[in-house]
Amino acid sequence: MNRRSLIKGAGLAGFGAVAATTLAAPAIAQSTQTWRMVTTWPKNFPGLGVGAQRLADRITQASGGRLVIQVYSAGELVPPFQALDAVIDGNAELSHGSPYYWQNKSEGLSFFSGVPYGMTARELTAWVRHLGGQQIWDEIYDQFGLQGFLIGDTSTQAGGWFRNELTGLSDVQGLRFRTPGLGGQVWAKLGASVTNLPAGEIFQALQAGTLDAAEFVGPYNDLALGLYQVAKNYYFPSFIEPGLAGELVIQKERLLNLPEDLQAIIRYVCQADYDEVASDFAANDPRAMQTLVQDHGVQVRQFPDEILEAGANASKEVLQTLLDSSDPLTKKTAESFVSALKIVRRKTEDTDSPFILAREKYFDI
Repeated sequence: MNRRSLIKGAGLAGFGAVAATTLAAPAIAQSTQTWRMVTTWPKNFPGLGVGAQRLADRITQASGGRLVIQVYSAGELVPPFQALDAVIDGNAELSHGSPYYWQNKSEGLSFFSGVPYGMTARELTAWVRHLGGQQIWDEIYDQFGLQGFLIGDTSTQAGGWFRNELTGLSDVQGLRFRTPGLGGQVWAKLGASVTNLPAGEIFQALQAGTLDAAEFVGPYNDLALGLYQVAKNYYFPSFIEPGLAGELVIQKERLLNLPEDLQAIIRYVCQADYDEVASDFAANDPRAMQTLVQDHGVQVRQFPDEILEAGANASKEVLQTLLDSSDPLTKKTAESFVSALKIVRRKTEDTDSPFILAREKYFDI
């Protein structure tokens, strides 16, 4: 073979190699990973359980099938309150729940769900996204090799279901009440005997008489749980969960090992689903409430002022304890939360609240 032929052959061989690499590239880019998501919610549970499946489906679809999320409802792979540990231990890649379920790992986590007399859901989003909340949340979860994202907003919740009407603080003494997080600490200060149970166990505990009262979320979820069958006194609004948020938690190393576009897909799908859950509850809570009242004889009540005032004082005490915490990250989280609350509450109280009152008073259509 002469030199010209050798060069020509080499060129063709080089082109073939490049072509082979080019043709192989899409196959590499389209390689599929399957991740397991464990949740704290019953299967097909309105709002939250359905939201977990929707979130998984959207990530799978937006990634073009490169990242497939398989959802395991409460108890299918692990018990509901072991969902976070499953991610820490590597038995699942993601968990879908609420941060205050894990306050035994860090009390700072409670600030990213429901804080008594604290932020509304929209105010919480402002803190997390724009006033430094996400960065502090990252610091807390870094201790466990995790990354957390907000994924749901139920808005201000219901105060709970009570067998008997509450006339004042004396009725709270010894009351066996299911309620989690910092709110549980507040009710304990008011005299209740507080416990926490997963959604799927609340009805049975009420029916068996081991609970006198329970709160979960609000009409949309509570109707599905059937709590109206046991307790008819439904109190509004909750002063311990003014803006509950859910979370998606991911093994951070697995997340960072994904291509940047898949990391972005997860982040933006979480943001979108936060607002999707909010609109779901805004649309369906009122309709569920109508069903509870008209079809099931539920009595809708408001907490007596004596309980509301005592609850506010107890909330201040709980918050001050966290501001004085010996744990640096808990203290830092509490200080950031209070600082942000002083900012974001101004719009809510100076603009939103007066409008709502005026609409209620003057605009009947």
